[in-house]
Amino acid sequence: MAIPSFVDRVTLQVQGGNGGHGCASVHREKFKPLGGPDGGNGGDGGSVLLRVDPGLTTLVEYHRQSVRRAQNGQPGRGDHQNGSRGEDVVLGVPDGTVVSDADTGEVLADLTGAGAELVVAAGGRGGLGNAALASSTRKAPGFALLGEEGDGRRIQLELKVVADIGLVGFPSAGKSSLVAAISRARPKIADYPFTTLVPNLGVVVAGETTFTVADVPGLIEGASAGRGLGHDFLRHVERCAALVHVIDTATYEPGRDPLSDLDVIEGELAAHGGLEDRPRLVVLNKADVPDGADLAELVREDVAARGWPVFVVSTMSGQGLNELTFAMAELVRRRRATQPAPEPQRIVLRPDPVRGGGAEFTVDRQGDGQGGHVWRVRGTKPERWVRQTDFNNPEAVGYLADRLNRIGIEDRLLELGARAGDAVAIGGEDAVVFDFAPQVEVGAEILSRRGEDQRLESDRPAAQRRRAKDAEYHARRELEDDDE
Repeated sequence: MAIPSFVDRVTLQVQGGNGGHGCASVHREKFKPLGGPDGGNGGDGGSVLLRVDPGLTTLVEYHRQSVRRAQNGQPGRGDHQNGSRGEDVVLGVPDGTVVSDADTGEVLADLTGAGAELVVAAGGRGGLGNAALASSTRKAPGFALLGEEGDGRRIQLELKVVADIGLVGFPSAGKSSLVAAISRARPKIADYPFTTLVPNLGVVVAGETTFTVADVPGLIEGASAGRGLGHDFLRHVERCAALVHVIDTATYEPGRDPLSDLDVIEGELAAHGGLEDRPRLVVLNKADVPDGADLAELVREDVAARGWPVFVVSTMSGQGLNELTFAMAELVRRRRATQPAPEPQRIVLRPDPVRGGGAEFTVDRQGDGQGGHVWRVRGTKPERWVRQTDFNNPEAVGYLADRLNRIGIEDRLLELGARAGDAVAIGGEDAVVFDFAPQVEVGAEILSRRGEDQRLESDRPAAQRRRAKDAEYHARRELEDDDE
C-alpha cells in the first residue's frame, strides 16, 4: 500500500524522556575512607518539540510512525559527576499546523511563522544526588532523589495551509490552471472532475508584492456537510487574506450557470463559517471559448452588483491575468498592513498545577477506612516529592516527611481532626498511602545524626568548600520548587 504524498491530519503519541536518578555516594580515597557525600545529580530527560519548518507542506512523515519518544536523562555518578541530559526530539511541521489534545479536542497551539516552537511533551527533571542534598543539619545523606517521569500525551496535528489568496470553485472550473498560469507551480491538470486531490500552492509576484495562492480542491453543493472532497479542505482557506471565486463560464452540465455556481459556493463557505470578513474577487474563467466569453459578458454586471470586483480571464490565452494578479496583490498588501507577520514563539505545555484556593496543597476527608478516616492530599509539590522518593530507603522517607511538614501538611491534618493510624493518601489514582503518625521524630535532626559518620573529615578546607557549593546548588533547586 503506497503512502500518500499529502497528509493534513495525523495523531501522534509523544513522550518526554525520564529524568535520571541522583546518585548516593561517599568519597573514598587512601587514608580517607569517608571523605563526604559526592553523588552527582541525574540529567533531565529530553523533550518532544514541534517546530515550524517553512520547507514542509505536508504531515506525511508522521502518517505511519505515530509514536515519538525523547531520550532519558542519565543517572548521576560518584565524584560529583552529573548525568547528561537526554536529547530532545524536534519534529518539523508545516506553517499553519494546529495542535490539539487527541482525547479532549482542546486546541493547544496554533503554530504559524517560521521557527515557532511548541514543547508538547516536556522531559522529567533529574533527581538530586546526595552531595546536593547535604546541609548543615544533614551532613552525610545516605540517599538521593529519583528522576521524574517525562510528560506524555496524544496529540492531533491538523494542517491549515497558510496562503494569502484562496481559490474556490466547482471541480474543473480552472483553479489549477489559474495557479499554473500566474505562478511557477505545476499542479496536475486534466479535463475531469476532482483532478485536484490536494491543495496546490503557487508563489505569485506582482510588482513589489510577492504572495502565495492556494488552489482548494473542488467544492460541490453539500461540501460543508461532508459531500465530495471540499469538506476535507475547506479549512485550508481559513487563513487566506482574500477568496477568489473561479467560475466556469463554458460548462455544459445541465442546471449550472455562473450565478447559481456562485450562490452554491457562497452557501458552502457560509455553512463552514468564519469567512464572512474575507474580501472576494470573482474570476469568470474560460473566456477563450466563444460561448464562455459571451456568457461572461452577459452575467458580468449581475455579479458586480453584489459588490465584488469581476475579472474575465482565460488561463489558456492569458487574457485578464495581469489585472487579476495586481488586484490580488493589492488585497494582500492591505491585509499585511493591518496584520503584521507573527513573531516566532516558543510555547511549553505543562500539566495544570494541582492545588486549590491558592494554597500549595489541599486536604480532604474521603470516608472511613479500616481503623479510621482516609485523608487525601493533593498538590503539585507534595505529589512531585512523592515521585522523587525511594521508599526502600528509610532516610529518603524521612527527608520526604521533612519536606511535607515544612509546608504544613501535618498541621493541616491535625486541624481537620486526623488521628494517629488514619490513612493519608498523597496523589490521585496512583496515590501513595501512609499511616498518619503525627510528631514522630523522623525529620532532619534524627536523620542527620543517623546519617553522620564521625570519621568524615569535615574540618578540611576543601571539604568545606565542596559542602558550601553543594548547599548553594540545593538551595537554588529548592527556590525553583517554590517558584513552581
